Amino acid sequence: MVSPQQRDFDIVLFGATGFTGALVADYLAAHAPADLRWALAGRNPGKLAAVRDRLGAAVAIVEADTGDAGSLRRLAESSRVVASTVGPYLRYGEPLVAACAAAGTDYLDLTGEPEFVDLMYLRHHATAERTGARLVHACGFDSIPHDLGAFFTVGQLSAERPIRLRGYVSAGGTISGGTFESALTAFGRFRRAAAVHRERRRAEPRGAERRVRAVAGRPGYDRDAGAWVLPLPTIDPQIVVESARRLDRYGPDFSYSHFAALKSPLVAAGLTVGVAGAFALAQLPPARRLLLRLRPAGAGPTPEQRANGWFRVRFVAESGDRRVVTEVAGGDPGYGETAKMLAESALCLAYDPLPATAGQVTTAVAMGEALRTRLERAGIAFRVLEPSVTS
Repeated sequence: MVSPQQRDFDIVLFGATGFTGALVADYLAAHAPADLRWALAGRNPGKLAAVRDRLGAAVAIVEADTGDAGSLRRLAESSRVVASTVGPYLRYGEPLVAACAAAGTDYLDLTGEPEFVDLMYLRHHATAERTGARLVHACGFDSIPHDLGAFFTVGQLSAERPIRLRGYVSAGGTISGGTFESALTAFGRFRRAAAVHRERRRAEPRGAERRVRAVAGRPGYDRDAGAWVLPLPTIDPQIVVESARRLDRYGPDFSYSHFAALKSPLVAAGLTVGVAGAFALAQLPPARRLLLRLRPAGAGPTPEQRANGWFRVRFVAESGDRRVVTEVAGGDPGYGETAKMLAESALCLAYDPLPATAGQVTTAVAMGEALRTRLERAGIAFRVLEPSVTS
């Protein structure tokens, strides 16, 4: 294993020719320090060269393919940090995770696939702990605003008392073909995903001193959100709870509930019917393939659509007689801000002094305040709307 200090690159971006990968490459070219040693990686050198020429940046090219274990091993051993945008991760992600874990290389991705995250813990967490690699999944809109937003919010309260936290997500944007495929894949595999999650929970060490859990909320009108809310069955609660298990600042008894916040009950009803319909159709492979034609891989929002995108996550925390309300807000959630989040996460791992961690860790555990500071400088707001007061 090549020592990280002796490697050719600080950061390698794997998947730079894809829709989101190209946005991450744009961000790094525009915002990375002048001394950053970085590379674009993928299976097609000609397409990578076209991205490099478009960027006009001094960036290297590394040929690597998810089906070629040797190329991924060489890729992992050449860099201190590898960031991957190649999904769906259940289909394409594991070989690179395995290579980074074995090489002691920090790994980042954009997955929102709970089954993938649980499988990677079961298969590669122990190796990464041994080699010192940090495996950090969900480094985009899934799940940085929610993970670091929860981290920021509980920091406004005492760590000595129980904390009940609720997150309310509002957003406007357009999804890409890759995100649509990942969602349908997750719908179609929900039974398998639940079984894998139970296996992971059995394998994880348990601490008897603290209680940490996700709590499914109820749909309906919520006065704290000032909106109609629906429980969101995304990966975000899983990530928030994992951070809470690892960090004492979440208190001795922590619970988290996660909602979509919608202004109209008609919109809430329509979203419920639409998601239920997609879920039902995703159970049938022919129907799933037909749905994928609606948003083919490689398709994504236009620059104008991204410019009009936005997100806001409001957090309400209660601890004894104290209550605090915070907010994380930014622009286009799925692509503009997601590219920023992944790029800044990679730069954070490459440059910033961070806690000593290894294995599969969350953004809050691995980077915490350092990454929040970076994101604030990059234009993502973390605000206290109502300071901690007696409720």
